[in-house]
Amino acid sequence: MPLSPLTEAFVLHFGEMGSHWGINRTVGQIYALLYVSDRPLPADEIAETLGFSRSNVSMGLKELQSWRLVRLQHLPGDRREHFSTPDDIWQIVRTLAEERRRREIDPTLTVLRDLLMEAPRSEADRRAQRRLAEMHDLIELLMRWSEDVQKLDNKDLVQLLRLGGRVVALLELKNRLPLLGRGKAGRSRPETTEADTLAGADDNHNNDDTDRE
Repeated sequence: MPLSPLTEAFVLHFGEMGSHWGINRTVGQIYALLYVSDRPLPADEIAETLGFSRSNVSMGLKELQSWRLVRLQHLPGDRREHFSTPDDIWQIVRTLAEERRRREIDPTLTVLRDLLMEAPRSEADRRAQRRLAEMHDLIELLMRWSEDVQKLDNKDLVQLLRLGGRVVALLELKNRLPLLGRGKAGRSRPETTEADTLAGADDNHNNDDTDRE
C-alpha cells in the first residue's frame, strides 16, 4: 500500500528515533506503520510497504510482540496473521512503562540490593554503599510513584498531568506557610495581607488555566 507524504515522514522519523529508545530502525518503522494504519496488516503487506525483507519484518514483529506492543489477529476468510497496535494510546504508554521497568529498572534494583547486603571491607566500600543506598532509595521512590500513577484510570491520569504548575504552586505555598505572621522586628503586619497575596496568586493560576482552555 502506498504511503502518503505525511505518513511516510512519520514512519521514517520513528525509525530514526528508534535507536535512541533502544530499538532498531526496522522495528521503529514497523510500529509506526501499524500505529497509523486504519486496519490490521499482514507481514507481507508490511514488508512490501516499507521495502523490508519478510525475515526482517518477522523478527521485528516478534520483538514488538515480546514488548506486548502489537496484537496478533486473524481475519475472516484470510489465513494470514494480521497485526495492529492497541487503540488506546494510554494502554500503549502503560505497557511500555511496565516493560521498561521489568527489563531495565528491576535488574538494577536487584544488583543494588545485593551490593548493599555485602559487608564493607574498607572505608571506601562504606562510602560507596552510602551512595548506592541513595540511588536505591531514589529509584524505589520513583517506582512507588509510578505504581500509584499506573493505578489511575485514564481520566484521572489526564487530570493529574494537567495540574502542572498548580502542583509547584502548592509546594511553594507549603514552604511559605511557616512564614505567615513573621515580619520584621518592631513592625506589625495585618494578618490578612499574606492571605490576600496567596489568594491572588491562586486566582492568577486559575485565570491562566482558563485562558489556556
